[in-house]
Amino acid sequence: MTPNETSTQPSSPQSATKTSSRRASSASPEKPPGPLSITTVPSERETIKVNNANATDLKNACDDALKRYLSRPNLFKQIHLHTDVKLTLGWTSVFVAAATGLYGWKTEFEQAKPAVWVGFILYAILTTLQTLYAYFVEGDVIFIGRRKSFCKRIFTEKITISSRTVPVSSPAPIASPSNAPSYSLNITYLQSTSGGKSLLCKNRTQGSKEYSAFFDEKGVMAQET
Repeated sequence: MTPNETSTQPSSPQSATKTSSRRASSASPEKPPGPLSITTVPSERETIKVNNANATDLKNACDDALKRYLSRPNLFKQIHLHTDVKLTLGWTSVFVAAATGLYGWKTEFEQAKPAVWVGFILYAILTTLQTLYAYFVEGDVIFIGRRKSFCKRIFTEKITISSRTVPVSSPAPIASPSNAPSYSLNITYLQSTSGGKSLLCKNRTQGSKEYSAFFDEKGVMAQET
């Protein structure tokens, strides 16, 4: 064999196995990332500061931070069904009220009375429906998200999150983390395939933690938690 010639040796079975496994793993679809596996660069976070003495502000700040985190492109696409329904009912009632007022203004009082009564009743029905929908249907739901992923087949994941403030059971004269109100979450997770016809998994969990674990003494949210 001359120096310019190159000898080719057969690869061992172990190396061939490793090469084929690497090719198979690279070709196989990966599972979608979980919500906790994606971190946010601290420089990209917006400083959130609220009034520590106002439980409503604390809850709204936690709700907004949770929705911003879960609705990122790599996670879930937020579904605004409840907001769309309430906006539709609200704007419809506004248009009914405006049309009724305009008709009553341009028409004589006695002649406009029947139409004004109809407009008033329709406005009352729409506003009542909006209130009932927000109370009984939407309830404490703050986020509904859905995403599709592919792992040998197409999966559809849906997550529904409800939140509420749990007040302290026995208020103490001196405020402390042990007797602070808590932020409670109720999470429902569904996984289905075949366009939602086949349910693969359904889980539900809940938990709560004091607001003092998320905010410091100045009301600044500790977003690392």
